[in-house]
This record gives sequence, C-alpha cells and structure tokens, in this order.
Amino acid sequence: SEIDVDGGIDQDIFDINEALGLDLFEGDIKLDRMQERNSIIGDNYRWPHVIPYVLEDSLEMNAKGLILKAFEQYRLKTCIDFKPWEGEKNYISVFKGSGCWSSVGNRQGGLQQLSIGANCDKIGTIQHEFMHALGFWHEQSRSDRDDYVSIMWDRIQAGKDHNFNKYDDKTSDSLNVPYDYTSVMHYSQNAFRNGTEPTIVTNIPDFMNVIGQRMDFSDYDLQKLNRLYNCSSSLSFMDTCSFELENICGMIQSSDDNSDWQRLSHVPAGPNTDHTNMGECKDSGYFMHFNTSAGAEGSTAILESRILYPKRGFQCLQFYFYNSGHESDRLYVGVREYTSAHPNGTLRLIEEIKGSPENYWQLHHVSLNVTSKFRVVFQGVRGSSLSNGGLSIDDINLSETQCPHHVWHIRNFTHLLNTSPAGQAGKIYSPPFYSSKGYAFQVSLFVNGTTDNPFNLAMYLYLISGANDDQLQWPCAWQQGTMILLDQHPDIRRRMSNQRSITTDPLKLLDSSSTYFWDRPDKVGSIASFPNGTQFKRGPGSGTNAFLTHQRLRSRNFIKEDGVYILITMEDISHLLSTQTSVSPTFVMNTSTTPTITTTSPVTPPKEPDTEVPNFCPNNPCENDGVCVIVDREPVCR
Repeated sequence: SEIDVDGGIDQDIFDINEALGLDLFEGDIKLDRMQERNSIIGDNYRWPHVIPYVLEDSLEMNAKGLILKAFEQYRLKTCIDFKPWEGEKNYISVFKGSGCWSSVGNRQGGLQQLSIGANCDKIGTIQHEFMHALGFWHEQSRSDRDDYVSIMWDRIQAGKDHNFNKYDDKTSDSLNVPYDYTSVMHYSQNAFRNGTEPTIVTNIPDFMNVIGQRMDFSDYDLQKLNRLYNCSSSLSFMDTCSFELENICGMIQSSDDNSDWQRLSHVPAGPNTDHTNMGECKDSGYFMHFNTSAGAEGSTAILESRILYPKRGFQCLQFYFYNSGHESDRLYVGVREYTSAHPNGTLRLIEEIKGSPENYWQLHHVSLNVTSKFRVVFQGVRGSSLSNGGLSIDDINLSETQCPHHVWHIRNFTHLLNTSPAGQAGKIYSPPFYSSKGYAFQVSLFVNGTTDNPFNLAMYLYLISGANDDQLQWPCAWQQGTMILLDQHPDIRRRMSNQRSITTDPLKLLDSSSTYFWDRPDKVGSIASFPNGTQFKRGPGSGTNAFLTHQRLRSRNFIKEDGVYILITMEDISHLLSTQTSVSPTFVMNTSTTPTITTTSPVTPPKEPDTEVPNFCPNNPCENDGVCVIVDREPVCR
C-alpha cells in the first residue's frame, strides 16, 4: 500500500497558498511599504554573499533537511552561501507559517521571515522562495512579458487581476537576460484560474507545458542571480569535462605508465558513440579510451586532472564508464595529493571498478575526501585475458558535495513507458538498499502513474525487512530518503534534475489504526519476493503520485541511451530535531572530511542598538558540535 505525502494532488506554491485563503502579493510575496519588481533595483536590497539564517523549531523535519539541500544547490551553482545566524543585524528566519512565501530582497529590517509551510517541502519551492529573498520577482511580471505570454484576463479569479501586473523597466531590472519560459520563478499556466482554462498562454505554443517548472534553477535563473551578485565562480563546483575540446580540460598523461588514453569518438568493440551527445551532433562527441586489446598483461595507462584546490574537504567525483574490454581489465580511481611533507604528490587509489563488459555507459560515483591540493587519477590496467576493446570514460563532474548513496539504473525505458499500464500492474521496484544507519529499504516507480493520476511518474519509499532489524530502533526515526531523477546533462551546473524527499516520522500512524507507519516491516509489512524468489516483508510506502509529468520526463536529458538514473540517499537527520541547547543545524564550509553540523537557537532578534559582537563562551555547553556565542550577553548555541 502507498500513501501520498501531498494528498495525491500536485499543488504548486500558489495552489497551496490559495487553499489556505492567503491573499499575498502575486500569490507568495510579503510586501512592505513600496516595492517594485523583476530583480529589485538598488544595492541596499542585496544580501551579503554569505546570508545568515535561522531554521525555526516550527519547521517540519522533512523541510529542514530540504532547506539544507536547497542551500547546497545555491553553493554548487552560484556564489551565494548560507551560514547560521550569529547576531548579524539582518538575517532570514525560516519557519513553518501558513503557506510558502517570502519578502523580496534584503528588507534591512533585522529578522526577515520566509515561510516553508505544509506541502511546501519540495526543493524547487524552497529555491523559488529564496530567489525572492535574494531580490527576484516573478518572471511574468517583467516589463517585456507581453512579447512572450498572453494573459487571459477573463479566466482569472475575481479580485486576483493584480497578481498579473507587469512593471516598467524603471522599477525592475531583467539584467539583460532574455525572457525565460523555463524559469523556476515563472507562474504555471493555471495560476489563479477561475475554471479549467489556462490564465497564461505562451506566444510560442511549445512552451505551454514548460512554464511553471519547480525542478531546479534554469540556465537563465542562474545567469540573473550570478549577474546580480557579481559571481564569477561557485562555491562547491570544481570541474566538468566531456572531452569535446582537444585540450581534454587540461588533463595529462602520466609519465609513470607504459600506455596512453586516447581521445576517440568511436571504438569498433564499443562504445559506438560518446555519452555527451550520443552521436547526435556531427563532428563532435569524444571520450577517453584505454585500449586493452593490445599490449602486455598489467600494462597501465594513467590519466590525471590538472591540479585542483579543495575548499570543503569532501568531494564527489561522478563519471560515465564503458567497458568493452575483458572482465579482468581494471579501472582504478584515485587522487594524487600534494602536501608540504610530500611536495611531489602521493598517489592514493580509492576505488577499483571491475565487472563484466556491458554494451552501455554506466554512471559511477567516487567519494574523495581530500583536504590538500590534488589531481584526480584514472588508472587503467590491462587484464590477463583477450580483449576486443577497452575501457572508456566520459562526462566527468567533480564537486565538493556529498555523493548519492545508491544508484538505480532503469534501462529500455521507452519500452517500459510504451507498455506499462497505469496503476499497480505498471509498478517496478528498485533493488534493496541499506541506509547509512542500516535500515533496509526499497523504492518503487509507477512508470505510467497511478490509476487516479496517469501520465505521471509516481515514486514511493518503503522500509523492508533487513539483516540489521534486531539491532535497530523501531519505529524508524527521522531518516530522510531522497530520490533524484537525474537530468543527464554533461555539466552538473546545468542539470535540472527532479527530486523528492520523504522523512520517517516515528509517531506517524498507519491509517486510523494504532500501528506505527514506519515500524519494523516484519510487524507492519506484507510478504513480497525478490526476483530470485527470496521472500521478505515490505512495509507501507510513502511518496507522491505526481513526481514528474511525462511531458517533463521527455524533456531535457532525463532519458539518455534509453535509460534513466534514480539517485537515492537515505540519511539520518535526527540532529535537526531541536533540543534546549541546539537547533537548526546546517552545513558550513570547512576542511574536515565531512560537513560539520552547527546549530542555532531560535532566540529573539537582538534589540537595537544593544547588539554585541559575538564572543565565544567558556566551557562550550552545546551539543552536536555546536558553537557557543554570546548574543545580548546570553550564551547561544549555533
């Protein structure tokens, strides 16, 4: 059995707020005094590049985890960072209000509220509201919007016309960026409608089903944000390489080997095409290949990146790998680290990639955890038996982010889409996975949606019986499962992946019974079988029947080489529960191997002008690696 976290309805921000009876400006903007629009004009409305914030106790746990994930998207794609508030004059207080809303820009008023209410716990919604806070209005309120969309005034609810006002270019600045149908800040076609007909019609008909996306920032969203804040680089992005240029992104062939990687567009034994554009573009499409059909057993080829400089101490390397060699061939992935003790570098191999040759590109992730300057190293080694091909790599991305814990690759996806019925008969299950705490779980995908919501992908998360169940805490508490349908664009900064998260609330009940929803699957689950016939128990599923429409699924690079990738992580977020001394954790930039959790208490904003510069307090009383500072002469945990 499955339940929908959003009641089985795909509600946009404006639907949620309307159902709550909120009458906010343009549906989700809290106005103060006189304000005008697209990006707000005036430097005094900018935030500093590092924005102080507090996560208030009122927030739902799933929302807290997602806010931190949204911050990670800002860190990856912009130069905006977020830090726990330590007494700065202006800061953002994120709380669970009624609906999803924000002010526009830095209002210079001390505590500035941003509401992530019930059903607002989607990463695209959170990114949208923080874009308002950073200084952006809605896309369709631009002064030139009538060139691109037509507003159907007779279809708008009575009294809601003002939500479709446009503003002249003296009061808003579109930063010389073209009108963006794909913006995360654009209304959907049905905003504030009085019936069933759309209120916004795009002048180019192909964009009707594009407007209103809440997956991720669009390219133009990022261009505007990075122009407004004068960003020249982002915080956690390190490198991307699709080998389209002959300089191969500054990668070098090592002198410590006896063979070389070659930049090719085709290998007879495979791959037939590169992964970047799958052979669809003439005179392009390259990858790096190590030929294992020639040379002696044990011959090696080493490809190294240019020297890179880490800021955070944890990195995720992602790349596509194609093995047309022999199962005895090996690819080793590692780093060459440079320290004062070892100025010439020390090679540390981290992962060995092996397996039978396959006739498709496979996605791999390797966690690096480097704190000194380094190179990424790909070392191919020829095996002991006859090979017709070799090892190939393409579409490398390196960022200072956490790698997903699990990858579910679904192949022959077009066939599944064309043949799967809606409902239970069209449901497929992932392999079993284990969370970092040892809980066994599974994900299901309704390829053609549920019976009451076809033509959508539906996705659900289930706990299943596992090897550690006797030692685990039940009901399962505060594990956040995140399922990302990967947009397989070669550059991680330009991906618009779609994701949803589910958090296990230990007190959630199953239907109207006294049974806990996330209790041990042996107790609350039903019998199920793996493909090999092994029986197990599967608990009830929680998720959404509106994960992504088929129209959006067929856009971008969700389906590539006729396959989709679902990246899955289940992590413990119980440290986000507040205690008397520590609440509101977040990731901060540091040089340890994992993110440090720091916390803030929801203290009242400091009184003016009595705010003191924070001093660290003696005998740190804070939990969860919290930092103690003095605010208004009182110790506060961060």
